[in-house]
Amino acid sequence: MKLQHLAIGDRFEYNGKVFVKTGPLTASSDEGGQQIIPRYAVLKPINPPPREEKPGLRRRLDEKTVRAAFDDFYQVCSTLVDDSALPALVEARDRFLDRIK
Repeated sequence: MKLQHLAIGDRFEYNGKVFVKTGPLTASSDEGGQQIIPRYAVLKPINPPPREEKPGLRRRLDEKTVRAAFDDFYQVCSTLVDDSALPALVEARDRFLDRIK
């Protein structure tokens, strides 16, 4: 395994020492100090902890529900801003709708 395949914080063994990845090319040894790990180095991962999925990460939202909620939000916002800020709010609304198309 190469260093670029590991996430920051993953532990691995290199040249008989245990390291923790701290950057794209760097790692910190259990003995202390940082070291640059060459891109060509073959590393042995040390039982990486299972990555927990964030709750709701795979949840799908219904397009109509999102749109209705946004329209309600926009209506409230439009009553709260003064007339000079309304054009900026309309522009922000249009940008938002363009991005979700």
